[in-house]
Formats: sequence, C-alpha cells, structure tokens
Amino acid sequence: MIESDRELSAMVQELWDNDINRLTPGKDYRISLQGKAGDSMGTSDIDRAGSPLFTFVNENIFKKETFLAFISLLDNYESDTGVPEIVTPEEEAENHKFLDSIVQTQTMKIAHKYLVEKKLSPENETEFKEQLYRIWFELYARRGSSRPDSSGFEHVFVGETRGGRTVIGFHNWIQLYLQEKLGHIDYKGYSVNANSPQPDENKHILGLQFSWKNGIKPKGSIFIGVSPEFEFALYTLCFLTSPNERVKVQFSLYDVEIVCHHYNQKHIGTTFPMLIKYLNPK
Repeated sequence: MIESDRELSAMVQELWDNDINRLTPGKDYRISLQGKAGDSMGTSDIDRAGSPLFTFVNENIFKKETFLAFISLLDNYESDTGVPEIVTPEEEAENHKFLDSIVQTQTMKIAHKYLVEKKLSPENETEFKEQLYRIWFELYARRGSSRPDSSGFEHVFVGETRGGRTVIGFHNWIQLYLQEKLGHIDYKGYSVNANSPQPDENKHILGLQFSWKNGIKPKGSIFIGVSPEFEFALYTLCFLTSPNERVKVQFSLYDVEIVCHHYNQKHIGTTFPMLIKYLNPK
C-alpha cells in the first residue's frame, strides 16, 4: 500500500474544513444501505436492496449557486460511448457558468492558491478557468470510438454506458440521487473490497452497486453529501499534482485512495475515492 501523501493530505483536510455546503448525514440526508451486493463475477444481477439508497435529502441545498449550476449540466450529454457529443452554445455557457460559480468558493480558492504556488496553474483567474475547462470539459474519444464522445466531467459526474450493458464512470451522489428519484437507478446494495471497512450510513464515502439505463455498475465508489466544489477541487488537485494514478490521503475520519486516471495527460479519464479505513476521531 502506498504511503499517504502528507502534503496533499493537509490540503485535502483544508478543503474539507472549508466545504461549508457539505450536507450532514442523518440531518440533511439519510441513506439505507440494506444488503451487501453480489460481486462483479456473475452475481451482479442479484438485487440485495429492495428499497432506494436515499430515504431523504433536504433539497433546499440544491438552490445554492454551485449546486444549481452543477445540476444544469447533468442533462447535456449522450450517455452511450461511441455517440459523438455535440456541445451547443447554451451548454458551453452553462459549463462556464458552473466554473464561474465554483472558483468563487473557498475550497476552489484554496486549491487554486496551492496550484499556483506549485507552478501547476496560472495565477490569473480567467486562465485558471481555461485550464479547468480543458481538463474537465474538452471532448475526447474514449477507447473504441473514432470521434469525440466523452469528457472528464461527463464520465465522472454524469456517467456513461458502454455497449448498452455496462455503466462506466458515474461517481457523483447528486446525479445518483436525482436519477434514483426519477426511477432510472436501481440500487442493488453496498460493496466492499477485501480490506475495506463495512460501510457506515453516517459517513461520506460509499462503495455500491446499481443499474442505470439497462446497464449495470457492478462496483462503484462515491462521496455522499459533499459539495460539487469540494469534489471538483479535490480531483483537480490530484490530477495536477500527482503523476501517479493513485494517491493516498488522510483527512477527517477517512483514509482514502483517490484514483485519478489521466487521458493523454491533458484530460481526466476517471477519478473517484476508494475507502481504505475509517480513522479514529481526533
């Protein structure tokens, strides 16, 4: 197991401490874990959860500027890989509006300051937003496709389908909640790796299995209840600071491995958290 990156851990802790829009488990949202999902080797069609994952979310949070701007982006994509994405002027404007909103948050300001100090990002805010746009929103062709059909944002936050049977990406709780509310998600149970702890309904990281658009996500991992700006800041930090595609960080109650695959060194291919263990409260 790789050692935790102390400097990056300190930065993630600072992001966490300043994530003022994060929801509180049990108060702002409640989830129902139910049963342990089958593995990805043939038993993933067995449903271990008869009820939805989310039993309550205080939707007032979705009226906040960054949440509103984030949610406006979720219907801008074709989920099937291989189907070229066409970005309309209106959708491009929504992308920029989202970036405008998150760079004003304390979490993104902290991340930006650190990246400037490391000479990994431009100090000028407009140029920084251009860098973020390239990393997250510029289209590229996923494996097996000859035309631009994907982006880091679509893959990580919205989700994609491959061959109509497999869900890839889809590591965001807001999209999960909204799609479940519409009846498009069937939560099939929580998942755990061999060495990871049992999940906790009052913690902010969860491994899970679900189906979406006739496809199955046999094993996924997501933050729950965090703000869009926290995830955006965290994943951008990992992408720009670490040449490794896995970085281990410790913050709050969590010992976590952040998986962050680069695509052509220019874009995020995928990124998500993997819980290693819960830390003792300080």
